[in-house]
Amino acid sequence: MLTLSAMLRIYAIPPSLYCAKLRILLRHKQLAWEELPPPGGYGSDDYKLVIPSGNLPALIDGDLQIADSEAIAEYLEERHPEPPALPSDTAHRAKVRELSRFHDTRLEPVIRALFPHLPGRASPPDGFLKRQSAEISTRLGQLARMLTAETGTTLTLGDCGYPITFAWLDALAPRMGFSVDLPEEVTAYRGRIARVPAVAEELADYLPELTAFLEN
Repeated sequence: MLTLSAMLRIYAIPPSLYCAKLRILLRHKQLAWEELPPPGGYGSDDYKLVIPSGNLPALIDGDLQIADSEAIAEYLEERHPEPPALPSDTAHRAKVRELSRFHDTRLEPVIRALFPHLPGRASPPDGFLKRQSAEISTRLGQLARMLTAETGTTLTLGDCGYPITFAWLDALAPRMGFSVDLPEEVTAYRGRIARVPAVAEELADYLPELTAFLEN
């Protein structure tokens, strides 16, 4: 039988998008947590001795260890259901999960593909930034069609990753010299979600970390 603790612990690093995604949910749930760096550093063999997948973030709740932000979010929603981050009816819960998966598997990866070519790293191949900005714009257009006027008025599991991804996009575009098409629906959604207290609190802490990471 697993023993659970009163104080949650998470393995995280400051600039990680997915760690920030988890912190938004922790703030929304008004849960206390202790944040620890991964032993030996992210990707190290030492860390994989603790968390076999080596993924960040990872949650430690007593004897229970879970990696992957989506799995952690589902666990926290079941263990700490108030305030809720999933709607009460099945159809709406499915749409929230769809929105969350779209972030993790469609939008965020096309932005992450830029990381190897950040200033000071390898120069992008000819045409890469143009192609990638077009792909990001396509994903944002798809996102716009998934949103409703209510999306983001109340925080759900589906919303937690987007504010941080938008922050990365804001930071990378001028530094790397590309632009994307941001549909009105996405701009409006971004404004709504930014007003959620848990999001505003995390962005206040995260944006200086992001700036410092990109300037180093």
